[in-house]
Amino acid sequence: MRKAKINLGNEKLQVSAEVLRALAHPLRMKILEFIDRNGDTHVNKIYNTLNLEQSITSQHLRIMRNADLVSTRREGKFIYYSINYDKIGDVKESVTGFLTGH
Repeated sequence: MRKAKINLGNEKLQVSAEVLRALAHPLRMKILEFIDRNGDTHVNKIYNTLNLEQSITSQHLRIMRNADLVSTRREGKFIYYSINYDKIGDVKESVTGFLTGH
């Protein structure tokens, strides 16, 4: 049996854990999938298409912004969201490295 050399103090792993907590909600995953399918999307389109309340959608988007999973840009009165694929790639790499011991 392999003994794991675990360094839970690894800053990258800690950040990845925060991101995974942000992802650990079915509605946030649904919102991310919608943004992924539609590209740069404004918040009104997200909550109208997914039949969500605006306040709930904004709350979940705030959590994902704080975890750096999505990026925003303002165009007039609309805020557009896009996925931060670099951040998701970093998390995948960090978790994979932790699980494989590399």
